[in-house]
Amino acid sequence: MSDLHTALRDNTSRVDAVRPRTPGDWLLVAGDVAELTTDIETTLRTLADRFARVVWAPGNHELWTVGADPVQLRGEKRYRYLVDMCRAMGVVTPEDPYPVWEGPGGPLTVAPLFLLYDYSFRTPTASTKEQSLAQAEEAGIVCTDEFVLDPEPHPSRDAWCRARVAATEPRLAAIDPSAPLVMVNHFPLVREPTRVLHHPEFAQWCGTELTADWHVRFPTAAVVYGHLHIPRTTWHDGVRFEEVSLGYPREWRRRGVAEDQDPCRLVFPVEAA
Repeated sequence: MSDLHTALRDNTSRVDAVRPRTPGDWLLVAGDVAELTTDIETTLRTLADRFARVVWAPGNHELWTVGADPVQLRGEKRYRYLVDMCRAMGVVTPEDPYPVWEGPGGPLTVAPLFLLYDYSFRTPTASTKEQSLAQAEEAGIVCTDEFVLDPEPHPSRDAWCRARVAATEPRLAAIDPSAPLVMVNHFPLVREPTRVLHHPEFAQWCGTELTADWHVRFPTAAVVYGHLHIPRTTWHDGVRFEEVSLGYPREWRRRGVAEDQDPCRLVFPVEAA
């Protein structure tokens, strides 16, 4: 699951109801747990106490530095604080060795990723990041990240993204193909899922073209992501992509989701159609 947004009471009650189906279940959390470090810790600790293993990849909301947060760290320091917090709870982070799932459907290497975005999913007529941002602003679309996601010490969010991509590629290249990857990233690794956004200008805050071929370059069984708040299964070059967002209450209610429906999507083992 992803995009838990547990600062919202209706989402908190839905996440509180999440339980493993078997004692050995792992839970993959693809970011946007909450904004405040206190809420992030409470949510992940609750889930870590229930599941055999919790794997976390950060979203953009965890990286926000907002006035109500008791932890006022920014950028890289905030991310490292969250990594240390997760490790203290036994939650796997992108900085840890990738664990291997040996259960049904395995062996699979579960790789939580932290990659961000670099504005390369630009608007169709923009040739630069600056033009794309200007066109989005003209359309009334500006991501809150522009104000509260500090890339410090990197000069920009896109520079931070490029650094994360460069650090992650060799780790994925070293994966034993006999235990193919389940890549867990908050943002989609390919641009295609963003084509259905109601506001297409928002795509520039949704990933990077640098990862467009990762699902075919590296041995990949599935890709798990969120951010778009459009839960669905798509296939790209024969690889299954699972968008696993819970999203905001107004969104899941509009989809007709029941209050007591399990918000988790089963990734492996694959259920029979």
